[in-house]
Amino acid sequence: MFENIKAVFFDMDGTIVYSMWMWKKIDIEFLGKHNIELPDNLQREIEGMSFSETAVYFKERFSLKESLEEIKKIWNNMAIDKYKNEVKLKKGVMPVLELLRDKGYKTGIATSNSMELALACIEANGIKKYFDAIVTGCDVGAGKPAPDIYLKNAEICNVLPKESLVFEDVVQGIEAGHNAGMKVCAVFDEYSVYIDEEKHRKADYYINDFNEVIKELRKAEI
Repeated sequence: MFENIKAVFFDMDGTIVYSMWMWKKIDIEFLGKHNIELPDNLQREIEGMSFSETAVYFKERFSLKESLEEIKKIWNNMAIDKYKNEVKLKKGVMPVLELLRDKGYKTGIATSNSMELALACIEANGIKKYFDAIVTGCDVGAGKPAPDIYLKNAEICNVLPKESLVFEDVVQGIEAGHNAGMKVCAVFDEYSVYIDEEKHRKADYYINDFNEVIKELRKAEI
């Protein structure tokens, strides 16, 4: 898994933190205030979109009167307390980050979330110090499955795409990593079980939790 790898990049929601439950609740509450029922296909439709792209999607699909900035501000306000107090790291994430730092790997976050919420989440969980790069979909030209967010991480960390390993929990993220020319490991998440078969098929590796990575990482040499 780590052969010829110099940098490791992580998606955030559903990959290193348990947070997808929260976004379903927020979508239900937000749309409910507009007397709109949550569509069954919504999550699949917006997977991989940046925070700003998702706001555009919501505004157009649901004919919302709020501006894009107003929509994003509402979402930030609805989510930030949950990120600070309720969203926790997945199993094995902390020891993996510690090992990566100790062994000299470069690390980055590639999230479709807003920077405000990403920072709130990683600061509350005490892991900001482990990352050399934090890039959101709003920082680059296009969200996942476009490669932009992972190529930006590689640029910041001064590594080649082929020297990079990506951890992702959804298909669009897996495709983004591959489109960037990187190896990709899919991560189990209960909120993406319905696409698990596709994740297995498209990723180079698959883990149920990050404790499986520790053994591989301990024997790896950068």
